[in-house]
Amino acid sequence: MHSTRHLTSTVCALVAAALVACGDKSQVDSEDAADKRTAAAPKVLATSDSVPVIAEAWVSAVDTLDNVDGPAIWFSAEGPRVIASAKATDVLIVYDAVTGATIRRVGKKGKGTGELDRPNGVLVVGDSMLLVVERDNHRVQAFSLPAFTPLGTFGDADLKNPYGLAAYAPNTGTLRVYVTDNYEQPEDSVPPLSELGRRVRVYDVAVRSGKLSSSLVNSFGDTTAAGAIRITESIQLDPANKLLVIAEEDETDTQVKEYTLDGRFTGRTFGKGLITQQAEGIALWQCGTRGYWVVTDQGPVVNTFHLFDRETLTHVGAFRGKVTNTTDGVALTQRAVGPYTDGVFFTAHFDAAISAFSWTEIAKATGARSACAA
Repeated sequence: MHSTRHLTSTVCALVAAALVACGDKSQVDSEDAADKRTAAAPKVLATSDSVPVIAEAWVSAVDTLDNVDGPAIWFSAEGPRVIASAKATDVLIVYDAVTGATIRRVGKKGKGTGELDRPNGVLVVGDSMLLVVERDNHRVQAFSLPAFTPLGTFGDADLKNPYGLAAYAPNTGTLRVYVTDNYEQPEDSVPPLSELGRRVRVYDVAVRSGKLSSSLVNSFGDTTAAGAIRITESIQLDPANKLLVIAEEDETDTQVKEYTLDGRFTGRTFGKGLITQQAEGIALWQCGTRGYWVVTDQGPVVNTFHLFDRETLTHVGAFRGKVTNTTDGVALTQRAVGPYTDGVFFTAHFDAAISAFSWTEIAKATGARSACAA
């Protein structure tokens, strides 16, 4: 998600690089749309501070009309895949997770079954089901994999402006899904603290005999100054420790806040002062109950990924990509992906592509563990 101030700085940076003209990408003039679709992303190196720069394992083809977000990891029978949302063109994009090559595009704009309107957060569950948040349809849609067969939708009676999601299985046959809802007041303003108690909607979801069922089981959001989430999108769960974390994207107070799984603010936050632009995508590297939170500090020129200790929340290290910038969503797998034996960290890039980083290289650069020893 980009705030007005952040969008302005992003556009101005891109103009300075003479790559993209100022204005809404959806309003690109028809005569130069093809040129803009394949325009190269800005190859901006990190600033000369102490943060190490890591070369991407790959960067997918750049398409500036798609507005790419996500991503989610899918270990299909044909090989590992990355599924991303194309928010502006209302489709899902499937990439080869080893090479970054585009395999297929799925879906079309609409409000019907199998159709999408501003898809945002995506999540693969058990390599057999895909969940897609549709911001402008105010719902979550489920698809069975590998055929992308629609299973049904939920949340349309409750969600106002949904963005991100995360899920875990509290018991056999049931999936508990957390959806962030960035509802606003008129003129896109942030509601007062007293009205921020529904920033996350929680649903129990099940699929039986090919039919989706769901029920709203909780709505939460702290309403104190310390714990409230004023601008929300990214959420990540830690069921082993009965916790979850949410990125506060308000640029005047951007950081990450910790909640219990039932929605109570723990009083703990992390990243404030280190995340200087906007907290965005969050991933979890885990080894038992230990590991690292990987948090994005989104920027159009300086785009940083921070690692924090999962238990203590202390800062472990940080890195940047050689070209990756303006990152929204991220995803992490610890399974081997082709030659990347310690796993891969996938990120949105430039609102137009997906980047991949070898976890082995991240561990070398940050001092983190490369693998979870048996």
